[in-house]
Amino acid sequence: MTAETILSAHDRIRSYIHRTPVLTNRTIDALAGAELHFKCENFQKIGAFKARGGLNAVLQLAPHELKSGVTTHSSGNHAQAIAYAAREVGAKAYIVMPRTAPQVKKDAVRGYGAEVIECEPTLDAREQGVAEVIARTGATMIHPFDDDRVIAGQATAAKELLEDATGNRPFNWLLAPVGGGGLLSGTALSAHYFAPGTRVLAGEPEGAADAILSFQSGRVESAPYINTIADGLLTTLSERTLAIIQQHVTDIKTVSDPEIIAAMRLIWERMKIIIEPSCAVPLAVVLKHKDLFAGQKVGIILTGGNVDLGKLAF
Repeated sequence: MTAETILSAHDRIRSYIHRTPVLTNRTIDALAGAELHFKCENFQKIGAFKARGGLNAVLQLAPHELKSGVTTHSSGNHAQAIAYAAREVGAKAYIVMPRTAPQVKKDAVRGYGAEVIECEPTLDAREQGVAEVIARTGATMIHPFDDDRVIAGQATAAKELLEDATGNRPFNWLLAPVGGGGLLSGTALSAHYFAPGTRVLAGEPEGAADAILSFQSGRVESAPYINTIADGLLTTLSERTLAIIQQHVTDIKTVSDPEIIAAMRLIWERMKIIIEPSCAVPLAVVLKHKDLFAGQKVGIILTGGNVDLGKLAF
């Protein structure tokens, strides 16, 4: 993927998305001992950065593909992204979602006019559901992260952050959470092309720690166990995302659920904005590893704010 790929993606989706604000907070800076700039994708269309990748993929489909509709499997934010993108271009969307996905996310997908097909909460069940949709409708599958069009779209969040918060000095670090690796891959590619002196680091929950194992071994690994509040980060990497991450990401750090919840609460209380648990993982990393970031300028992508308010962690 080239710099031009990301620039073209940004031009393609620009009129469909918000250019989300970059916020700072002196209290959190003091606690972290660093200068933090938060890219607020919780204010994005659908409430998450995934609108970017979904739009970039759907907007590149041919008319005959759009006529048959689009499909994907997702526990939440990518589901909403594809449903929203399909609505914008007048296409039908068929979204396979685990029955355990937050009701607020299932309701939102239906609200964009998509058909929700519920399945058991396993990857096999999700993939089987999509296969059945394709056999029934001829819809085009848009993978949540294993797709260059999606990765290029996600890269535009970091591109904007680099443009909007450069100030007097460049970023030392950009941080993003990692699930399937679409956002992390895009963030790393934007740093590589547009801020080559900036290092990229990922945060991952201890209760879904596959990416750190994959990063260390060089092959796609599974997490030893799955048990985390960060429900948006449960997927494993793909060969595509792992290759980009190994080439362009400096490190991956894990944090516990109590550390994630504390960071989430801190943002709610001090910044007065709503974020979801997965979104708090990078700040939890900064607070856990203060020595690594001391005195440095750090960009953090706040990935989304789609919270089930009936099930708050605090």
